Amino acid sequence: MALLGEDQVTRAAAALGDKSMSINIGGMRAPYKCQREAFTENDLVAKEPFAQFAAWFDEARQTPGILETNAMCLATATKCGKPSARMVLLKGYGKDGFSFFTNYNSRKGQELAENAQASLCFYWEPLKRQVRVEGYVEKLSEEVSTEYFHSRPQGSQIAACISPQSQVIPGRHVLTEKDELMHEEYKDEDKVIPKPECWGGFRVVPEVIEFWQGQTSRVHDRICFRKLMTDEVIDESLTKPGEDGWVYERLAP
Repeated sequence: MALLGEDQVTRAAAALGDKSMSINIGGMRAPYKCQREAFTENDLVAKEPFAQFAAWFDEARQTPGILETNAMCLATATKCGKPSARMVLLKGYGKDGFSFFTNYNSRKGQELAENAQASLCFYWEPLKRQVRVEGYVEKLSEEVSTEYFHSRPQGSQIAACISPQSQVIPGRHVLTEKDELMHEEYKDEDKVIPKPECWGGFRVVPEVIEFWQGQTSRVHDRICFRKLMTDEVIDESLTKPGEDGWVYERLAP
């Protein structure tokens, strides 16, 4: 099968009416960073991952072309290991973890209820950087969830109230009708909208945080922080002692 470049993909896509046709896009590739922009251990701003995340996050926020620096892919799984992933928005981060909000009855909410492990992935294209997080998940307090809920625009609060997230519905009209009714009910914007009981926050408490930076040569840079395991003895030629119970290692790309 011939590899297609970008200029051929559009034409090939038109042929997809033939269900037997498979499109190979292996020829699509973009340049990343050059060797002089390598990400090395000397470039770490600290020997723990949260300061490094903050540095990269702040740089991404200031980079033109990155519209939602806090967009991240959240991967969850059932207790049987069947995975699912979706984009969500990071709403807070610090040494206690990475926080987001959702409907607890959604697919991700149900999966986290039965398997409280998750992975996050940030990708900031103009910088050719990715941050991957693995950890266990805990619910935020009702107080924190309520405070954040009422900080949202009124339309966002209403949307959270009317949507039975991830459930099958007859059509979009079901939501738009509820939306109109609720906007009418709360047209006085001083009237407080109660937070749904099924809506709130989660925090991913990291055990692994990996920083990746792309190289055009494909000799990419990967520096991974992980929590030191109980009674673990490290080989310091491979694993470097960090701060706050973290160690860090360079991984092959």
